[in-house]
Amino acid sequence: MQSAVQKILSTVSTASSRLVDALGMLALSATSNAQRQSYMSAQFDLHRKLPVFNTTFATVLNEKVAQELHPRTGSRPLAATDWASLSLVGDSEVEEQVTAHRLGLEIEHECEWELRELDAYIGSLLGIGRADPERNPIRPEILGKALFRAIEAVTTDTAVRKTLSSELGRSLAKAMRPCYSAIVSDFVAQGIQPVGLTVRAAPPAPAASVHGPLTAPGGLHPRAPASAPAADPNHAAQALSAMFGISVPAGLGSSGPGLLSGGFAPTSSFPNTGPGSAAAVAAPPTTASDAHMLEVIRRLAFLASSPGTLDAGSGWSSSASQALAGAGTNSSPGALGAPASGNGGLSGLMAVNLIRAHREELIRASSGALDHMVIDIVASLFDQILSDSKVPPQMARQIARLQLPVLRAALKDVQFFSSRSHPVRRFVNRMASIACAFEDFDEGPGKRFLELVRELVQQVVDGDFDQMSLYESKLRALENFVQEQTRDEAQAHAEAVELLAQKETQLRVQARHAELMQAVLQSVTLAPEFVRRFLLDTWTHAQVEATWRHGADSEIARRLRGVPRQLILSVLPKGTPAERKQFILALPGLMKTLNEGLALIHWPEERKKAFFGELLPCHAQSLKGQPLTDFEYRQLDTHLQALDRLVVPAAEDVPLAPPSATLAEQADTGFSAEEAAQVGLVEDAAINWDGNVDIDLEQLDSSSGELDINLDGLGPEMAPETPTRGAQLAQYVQAGVAYQMHVEGEWRKVRLNWVSPGRTFFIFSYGKKHQSIVSMTGRMLTKLCETGRFRAFEQAYLIERAVARTRKQLAALTSKA
Repeated sequence: MQSAVQKILSTVSTASSRLVDALGMLALSATSNAQRQSYMSAQFDLHRKLPVFNTTFATVLNEKVAQELHPRTGSRPLAATDWASLSLVGDSEVEEQVTAHRLGLEIEHECEWELRELDAYIGSLLGIGRADPERNPIRPEILGKALFRAIEAVTTDTAVRKTLSSELGRSLAKAMRPCYSAIVSDFVAQGIQPVGLTVRAAPPAPAASVHGPLTAPGGLHPRAPASAPAADPNHAAQALSAMFGISVPAGLGSSGPGLLSGGFAPTSSFPNTGPGSAAAVAAPPTTASDAHMLEVIRRLAFLASSPGTLDAGSGWSSSASQALAGAGTNSSPGALGAPASGNGGLSGLMAVNLIRAHREELIRASSGALDHMVIDIVASLFDQILSDSKVPPQMARQIARLQLPVLRAALKDVQFFSSRSHPVRRFVNRMASIACAFEDFDEGPGKRFLELVRELVQQVVDGDFDQMSLYESKLRALENFVQEQTRDEAQAHAEAVELLAQKETQLRVQARHAELMQAVLQSVTLAPEFVRRFLLDTWTHAQVEATWRHGADSEIARRLRGVPRQLILSVLPKGTPAERKQFILALPGLMKTLNEGLALIHWPEERKKAFFGELLPCHAQSLKGQPLTDFEYRQLDTHLQALDRLVVPAAEDVPLAPPSATLAEQADTGFSAEEAAQVGLVEDAAINWDGNVDIDLEQLDSSSGELDINLDGLGPEMAPETPTRGAQLAQYVQAGVAYQMHVEGEWRKVRLNWVSPGRTFFIFSYGKKHQSIVSMTGRMLTKLCETGRFRAFEQAYLIERAVARTRKQLAALTSKA
């Protein structure tokens, strides 16, 4: 267990170090001063007290784990309690409980499958004989409590604590998945065997079942012990009924249990003696029915691999003639056949619905009305999947080959319907999402991706698709393809990538240089605020540009280095004729150097006029003001000497993430006209921000049912995992994914090809045969997201869209019955 704790400590230490850098990037893309200040304060406090954070987390975690491994056995003797000894729970205690619970849930939702496997090994290691999530000493709940105490040690500011807990919870949730997997691998290497899946004996009852535990209707428990008491089929049917808005099939209580269980290992089931028979209730649990269903599914999946089997047919299958409206009254148990019309926008399937085509055989192989219900729900899902206009036909035919493995997953694990992190769902969704980004599957990367998917699907069909590790491995293969494709595209646009990477490095160097200059200027209180802002935001950019182009020892770099002293002295009062004469003689040289430096960074003309419009009156006023005392001048000269000694730092001395957000308010990045044209830079002036988007996508989506899907009624597990629109989308865009962008007065489907290491620049491509590229800064991307001119191509993943449409369609048919 000590080894497992050390892995967690290492993971948290790495995640917190990376968060220090990530907070700087978040500050750069902040949309308000308050949000920017919150990120900067959180970055400063965490960076300053990072050792304290790690030490506190390690101490608290070790204490909590020790308490879990050696719980107190003694109890306080029962005695009369004085009312004076009672008190209300303090606000700080409530805050700790709520924050720690939220942090734990965030980690638990991301690591659901890893925790299930880990619980089985912990049950064996502790000798409790079962996989009990509540007895796991390194469960997310314990980590959440330790994280709260560590954040508490970093700062006393409530707002900063909130920011740190939010960002740290998000980053650590993703980092804990490989950590938990590594812990399980260590247990395996040490020869520890996981506890087996067992079923507790339940009191005899006609509705006894081996179904996995369910919560109240409408929700499914995300993690439950493998040995938890089984729920009856009525309970499971009510959960599915509430989720899809359909009636519970008649006669369910008297039929035998189905194959719907809480795990992927073979489970007990009654013999296949026919739905509703007495023998199905009285017979002892066996695995015969489960094995028979698996054999039927494998045989049908193999036959579906034959050429031409999945070619789309016309209309609906004749085996699906039973109407849903009678599912809960007069129809046979579980019959939820698809309608012959009124399909809510289905214009035809891109491949045969194999579950509908072989429904009767599947129904015969199943062992209860609950199985029948699941079969028909999955068939309805594939009606929607195979008619989804966002899925290319070539990809739809490959997904169609997974119909029977998906059906098997749904029959074996109820989490398929409720958890978006289910491996089968993630695999299908990821295939569809990547395919949306390709315009051509006849050649190029689209063809290579289609060939990869065809091979992966065949391996699933031929393999043991009861094992979730099979889907996890195929999902990793898809991610590897995306990474390889991103590298290939970076090489194809090598010049643009090199230029943008260089610009990002310059911005990081400028941010660091501005931070150093700001530390010196804090002591120069006599300089006007607009001069200080100019030196920090603009002149540091000019100094970096001159150093990169001509070298740190060049003549122009030395002249630009002396401008801060000259500019500050130029606006201070001159008390003697000699000082005024010296100022008049030096002013032309100062103005020349200023213009030369601003030309290097292509500073906009209107901003230059505004700056000089403030500077010239200050120069005129300096000739009339009260001169500085000798003490004030000597003090000022000391600070100006420190300013003279500032040099532009080398790129290798600057961390990946900028240390401050001083560049967040800069709209320009110093691109020349030629450089902007080379990378297809989207500039602020090229977009009519005051105009309305010419096409209202929300109205289009609601009418066609293709783009926007209302998932509000399906619970948080069905909500999009990442934002699909709005300012937050800019933080979640991924290479290899399709998006919609409104530029040059029209909507375009674009594919994100490359993201700079610091997420400062982005390159998109569009077009089929002849592709063009556009690039933009992170600031521009955020602004497009805020104004509704950039959004995800998929407003929800494929299966989530299918669930929403199926629910809407089936509920409508039920109401008509």
